[in-house]
Amino acid sequence: MIDQDILREKLQALKIEHRDLDEIIQRLSDGSAFDQLQLQRLKKRKLLLRDHILRIESELLPDIIA
Repeated sequence: MIDQDILREKLQALKIEHRDLDEIIQRLSDGSAFDQLQLQRLKKRKLLLRDHILRIESELLPDIIA
């Protein structure tokens, strides 16, 4: 049970970071001048976070055999 609590806390933190990155990427994209390399790095980080979020969510959900 403790491991699941830790995973839930980590999941929440990752979701917050993912949402923050989304806002930053949106603001950078809306601006007239932006650093393309920085934008690519942020998008890559966002994708990595999404993968990590999905991995943790799959660990928290029980396996259902149909």
